Amino acid sequence: MCALVLYLGATEAPTRAEVDAWPGWTLLEFGTGWCGHCRAAQPALAEALTQEGRWRHLRVEDGPGRALGRSFRVKLWPTLVLLRDGREVARLVRPQQTADISAALKAW
Repeated sequence: MCALVLYLGATEAPTRAEVDAWPGWTLLEFGTGWCGHCRAAQPALAEALTQEGRWRHLRVEDGPGRALGRSFRVKLWPTLVLLRDGREVARLVRPQQTADISAALKAW
């Protein structure tokens, strides 16, 4: 089953070194709770994650001065960064369709 951590602010977000050291499959979701695009993507993301349970899902609040988002060069929200053993294997920007998210999750 997928593990979910809610939006983490700057003080709670992991460091890039911590993320790079994580074993296994991690989906980092960069965005904010007030972002319309982020909220619109939630149903598709939730459905895709229920179909693909091996992923650790971490929502990270992004914005100016947020080091983790900057280290991944996030420009638009939501941005999903898929990691395997701390290395980026795929990225989705503003996904809206369950099929697109599921395909990315299953490809790895």
